[in-house]
Amino acid sequence: MIKPIRRHAALTTILAALALALGANAPVHAKDPKEIVIGTSAGPYADQIKLGIKPLLEKKGYKVKLVEFNDYIQPNFALAEGSLDANVFQHIVYLNKFATENKLPITELVKVPTAPIAIYSKRHKTLADVKDGTTVALPNDPTNQARALVLLDQLGWIKLRDKYDPVRASERDIATNIKKIKLIPLEAAQLPRSLQDTDYSFVNGNYALASGLKLKDALKTEKISDNYVNLVAVRTADKDKPFAKDIAAAYRSREFLDITNKHFADYSRTDYQLALAKEVAAKPAK
Repeated sequence: MIKPIRRHAALTTILAALALALGANAPVHAKDPKEIVIGTSAGPYADQIKLGIKPLLEKKGYKVKLVEFNDYIQPNFALAEGSLDANVFQHIVYLNKFATENKLPITELVKVPTAPIAIYSKRHKTLADVKDGTTVALPNDPTNQARALVLLDQLGWIKLRDKYDPVRASERDIATNIKKIKLIPLEAAQLPRSLQDTDYSFVNGNYALASGLKLKDALKTEKISDNYVNLVAVRTADKDKPFAKDIAAAYRSREFLDITNKHFADYSRTDYQLALAKEVAAKPAK
């Protein structure tokens, strides 16, 4: 039986542990102003920073420290508290909901190339194997669960009620369980491991890649809407500071587009990358 990961008992414990991990015994604002601490989830978004963003920022004289998390809770609290200068792991729907519910002054800085949520299986080679009682794991956080439910509706496995909100869809919106599947909500980080015990599992792109799954092996992949493109978040008060502008410029650069094309070819590109790619393609070869 798969058991959900337990969350830390208190925010103070989380932040204290993070401070120790960062060596942050002194006040956050006393640190080197040219040091940038970025939080992210292990896997592709950390790799994007290591391969593309960190080198570009270091050329500008910054020291870049990367902190990897295994959940979607700690990074926003750590950002708001000041242990991080930026984080990269979430989309705008999750950010807005989390920031509003927890009264956190954090905001979007720039969108990033995104690995889509998709359905995988180690037991079946096709979605046609679905039958009564088929087990399907999906994220238990509301925004990502909504994405999975919309995809299940598109597959014809469930029927969502009329006029459902695709951003807020939940199990309560299931009008008919057409294929009589058994839904198993789990923490996102556990979904790759759940493939040992389920017929099918929805897995967020970052956790899929971090676990060794390949995006091309997915049985069905969502078409990412603007709502679910991942982003860099910063404290609202920092959005116009030089370090934030330099982070955004690094993601928008031709150098990072080249890194994306080479190492993240199956990802959904951002609007600015698509525009830059067209601009590059239109230039005559030298």
